[in-house]
Amino acid sequence: MSDTLRGCLWMIGAIASFTLMAVAGREVSLELDTFEIMLYRSLIGVALVVMVSRLAGTHGQITTQNMPLHLVRNLCHFTGQNLWFYAITVLPLAQVFALEFTSPFWVMLLGFVILGERLTKNRVLAAVVGFLGILIVTRPLPETFQIGQVAAAIAAIGFAGSAVFTRLLTRSTTITCILFWLTVMQAGFGLVCAGFDGNIAVPAAASWPWVTVIACAGLIAHFCLTSALRLAPATVVMPIDFTRLPVIALVGITLYQEPLDPYVLIGAVVIFAANYVNIRLETATSPNLRSDTVKTVTKT
Repeated sequence: MSDTLRGCLWMIGAIASFTLMAVAGREVSLELDTFEIMLYRSLIGVALVVMVSRLAGTHGQITTQNMPLHLVRNLCHFTGQNLWFYAITVLPLAQVFALEFTSPFWVMLLGFVILGERLTKNRVLAAVVGFLGILIVTRPLPETFQIGQVAAAIAAIGFAGSAVFTRLLTRSTTITCILFWLTVMQAGFGLVCAGFDGNIAVPAAASWPWVTVIACAGLIAHFCLTSALRLAPATVVMPIDFTRLPVIALVGITLYQEPLDPYVLIGAVVIFAANYVNIRLETATSPNLRSDTVKTVTKT
């Protein structure tokens, strides 16, 4: 089996995992708020990371180096993930996923500001076209505006910040260490935020499977995505990843009777086209694009 085909199969696993996480998040949203979801997801994540790292013999890689970077990275991710869980409860799933695809543009801008990376004409043009796609998806008019759109858009920025600081961390920190502090810190953030009002809901027995799906699906999704990018070029993986949108649209129609908004699909195509063209141009000028992309998406 070729690496490209194996990469495509890993992407199918990523798409299935992202979709399951969205469905599970919506299913438990009536019982748990977003902070409680993050708390229980992270506690399960801690157990998974510790167990897997011990089995793999990598638990010795967990250190307390670079804690300020871990803190900022996880604050970005915690903010983005909370807003994402909120958005999937108030918006059609396809709209949330479409706005999530804008994260690479924010990575470009934050990479320029924080990492000093070059902001080429191609990247600026891609960001401008991507912003036009955002406007098509959201149609920010008084009669169409929804607060969930703002939440989903800021979530994409949070994920981008997480990706940028992950780049910094991967220069001197292993993935096991990053994952450990991701789950531990976010469990702490979740505990503080969920317990701020003195009342932390405990999931009912019927909800624990959904909470477990959220915890596992997030880790599996990014593992699959990273594996795909290690095996196949981003120009191959990116179009497959985009099929998350029609898949989640069908899920929304089937399970939740959500209307299929043509503006969301048109805007998403514009966002995808800007991403894809930029990746092709970057591939032509940078032979290291695949490894850089892996660092960008790892545990975002």
